[in-house]
Amino acid sequence: MTVKMIAVDMDGTFLNSQQDYDRKSFNQLYKQMKQQNVRFVVASGNQYYQLKSFFPEIAEELSFVAENGAYVVSEGKEIFTGEIDSSTIHEVLTILADFKEGHTILCGKNSAYVAESEPDSFVEHGKKYYHRLKKVPNLFEVKDDTLFKFALSFPVEQVGEVLDQLHQALGDKVTPVSSGHGDVDLIIPGIHKAHGLLQLQELWGIKKHEVAAFGDSGNDLEMLKHAEYSYAMRNGQPKVKVAAKEIILSNDENGVLVKIAELLGN
Repeated sequence: MTVKMIAVDMDGTFLNSQQDYDRKSFNQLYKQMKQQNVRFVVASGNQYYQLKSFFPEIAEELSFVAENGAYVVSEGKEIFTGEIDSSTIHEVLTILADFKEGHTILCGKNSAYVAESEPDSFVEHGKKYYHRLKKVPNLFEVKDDTLFKFALSFPVEQVGEVLDQLHQALGDKVTPVSSGHGDVDLIIPGIHKAHGLLQLQELWGIKKHEVAAFGDSGNDLEMLKHAEYSYAMRNGQPKVKVAAKEIILSNDENGVLVKIAELLGN
């Protein structure tokens, strides 16, 4: 088997419960990837600026499918940027106002935005995933940015029910996907992690049968179905385990790095 691209989700997959990874092991594997001309791609629902921070020495060499595919950057160059038009943004914000226990971050290319009325605890939670997060009087007034995603947070036990309600309320305007914990992303229909990987495959001439992908949540499903070699974490959601070809060790057992070593022939 020849793998030329390895795509990893971050939270719950590449990162352990402490929001970190075995940097020494990864650095050794990354050197091998470069020697074997294997591309390493970070594919996450999180913000580009947050994702870069995990790889300070090599961020400019890597490719990022950020914001669930809405923003794709390779070696510091923008490859793809999605956009939700302003009338849809307003319509979705109006619908979200009816979800009393939900909290909303509006995600754009330059920054993410949160309403001043949101509790401090939610804003602090948001800053973990969105290193550029601005408080604004209200989200209806956000302008001068390309907006491409809503990041929502709900009590964990409500997520299943909320996803159903959002599907019904939003129709085909945006697609709700679970991204783990109590988080739900509203993404542009058809713009997901697999779409982002395709942009990079075209850039590099990499075929589907040369792609390996790792994930744990609902927003990884398209990517896992797309990749020839697909791996779900032992700690992953049940539907993700069904979609993947193999279930591997959990994110707290270095599951991704163990499997990458195997893929590289170690």
